[in-house]
Amino acid sequence: MAVISMRALLETGVHFGHRTQRWHPRMKSYIFTERNGIHIIDLQQTIARLEEAYNLVRDCAADGGAILFIGTKRQAQPPSPSRPIVAVCPM
Repeated sequence: MAVISMRALLETGVHFGHRTQRWHPRMKSYIFTERNGIHIIDLQQTIARLEEAYNLVRDCAADGGAILFIGTKRQAQPPSPSRPIVAVCPM
């Protein structure tokens, strides 16, 4: 069973990557196509990797392990410090 649907990823714009001038050659296998100067990310691979990550985090939490989420993008940085307090996780 999928953790997140293809439709949800499309609606949130996850498939939009960087401009074609700014990309790393290692990302080639994850790029589906290019449209209007923007790389389009392969969402089938994204869903498979999200499923793997979900299973890993779920198993770690079930075993009582600690999980630390770090936001490296500017959009993810402000909410990150408040989340451990809400989730009652050690940080």
